[in-house]
Amino acid sequence: MSKVILVTGAGRGLGTDIAREALAAGHQVVATGRRPADVEKTLGRPQGNLLVTKLDVTSLEDAQAAAQAAVDRFGRIDLLINNAGNLFTGYFEEISPEQMRRQFETNLFGPMNVTRAVLPIMRRQRAGHVITITSTAGLVGMEFTSAYAASKFAEEGWMESLRYDVEPYNIHTTIVEPGYFRTELLLDGSTTWPELSIDDYAPRTAPRIEGMKSMNGQQPGDPAKLARALLTIADQEKPLLRFVAGADAIEAAEAKAKELLAQAQASRELGGALAYDDAHA
Repeated sequence: MSKVILVTGAGRGLGTDIAREALAAGHQVVATGRRPADVEKTLGRPQGNLLVTKLDVTSLEDAQAAAQAAVDRFGRIDLLINNAGNLFTGYFEEISPEQMRRQFETNLFGPMNVTRAVLPIMRRQRAGHVITITSTAGLVGMEFTSAYAASKFAEEGWMESLRYDVEPYNIHTTIVEPGYFRTELLLDGSTTWPELSIDDYAPRTAPRIEGMKSMNGQQPGDPAKLARALLTIADQEKPLLRFVAGADAIEAAEAKAKELLAQAQASRELGGALAYDDAHA
């Protein structure tokens, strides 16, 4: 069944693959990006099933305008895919407070802005689906990713809770946690390196940056296959609440689940006896 799909960050990387696969599958696509000309360059000029419109996710006004443009053109929005994001990487002390705020503006408040603009439309329809791309870094903290992981952990908490807010209106939610895919996240423009420099970290910072740069284009995941998997989830009667995408992501999720269970069990004696007893009642 054809759907109206709004995709953020469609000018490059995974967003482009999602838009292309959705068009090939016969869906109507609202492809958005900060620079519509870049979106048109990758996807082609707007056509019957394709609407290209400007959307900087950090702007609520842009989000509202894009949602209205989608409704004006196609009459509804069935699926929102929050894909746009970026990566501020580095050791915590070397990431400036401004960089940390900018990371959250794009990766957390950005999808919140777009979802805030789209949900009234979906509630009126009493139908819809919000898919938000987080990351394995939304499950597992790793070295050199404190800003990115913090934004993705926050995004996961928001999405887990949003599920309960919108379920009564037949709106589904799915969190997608990709591992390493050959998107364009590690290219300049998507990745920002630390602004600050601290001598203690210097011997570790330079090799980390070079290692991440060399990884670009070598990631094992195929973004076109991921895009097709997202469309499969969107067609499910009861869509997955969480999609762990890629063998590396599944391995990391399983390891985190085992660690959490082990820590819960280790906390049982100390943490399980913290309620008031009768003497304090």
